[in-house]
Amino acid sequence: MKKKWLLAVGLVLVLAIVGLAGCAVPAEINLVTQEEGIWVTGEGEVMAAPDIVTLRLGIEAQGATVAEAQSQATEAMDEVMAALTDNGVAEKDIQTQYFSIRQITRWVNEEQVVVGYRVTNMVTTKIRDIDKAGAIIDAVAEAGGDLARIDSIGFSVDDPSAYYEQARQEAMADANAKAEQLADLAGVTLGEPTYISEGISYPIYPRDYNYEMVGGAPVTLISPGEVEISLSVQVAYAILK
Repeated sequence: MKKKWLLAVGLVLVLAIVGLAGCAVPAEINLVTQEEGIWVTGEGEVMAAPDIVTLRLGIEAQGATVAEAQSQATEAMDEVMAALTDNGVAEKDIQTQYFSIRQITRWVNEEQVVVGYRVTNMVTTKIRDIDKAGAIIDAVAEAGGDLARIDSIGFSVDDPSAYYEQARQEAMADANAKAEQLADLAGVTLGEPTYISEGISYPIYPRDYNYEMVGGAPVTLISPGEVEISLSVQVAYAILK
């Protein structure tokens, strides 16, 4: 009796589901997510005279023991730091970038043997008086002696906001011109922007520096030139029917 009752209930449920399915209105499921309109990317570029020099510099020392190498590096780095601050570089503009203590090895009779240790201490420093960059490089080289290392030099603009405003105007004008051309080629009428996205790059351009002998002493010549400040905008325009 119990089995018959369960069978009857199951049959009723099946009939009810079938009935509902027959009465339901089919729903449209749109799986297409293609973006509509005209999408373009506009570019804006402005050249600017840099007012910040960024140096990556430091000390590299070697010794038979860690203590010996670290002692040499510490003494030389103290001299380098003093040279920076004595030439007007603020402490807030000096930041440790890299520090390491590594073994120096060589192969002896097919066996790798530790022959010493190398200590490297590198910092990045911002020079806000760009005309003093060459003199500061020379002071660092003299203070650190044979242990001094200067890896790279870069130029940037401290406050690029005004240049980005100009680049933004150029980027939007470029985007609008491209969209108008595409609409004309497609034979449609261009509508208003429906989406705008901005991308900004913050480049610091590394450059080489040269040495020139003046009165028997090396003088570093710095040529800052110009830096490019650029941004892009992605804009979607509606197509008028």
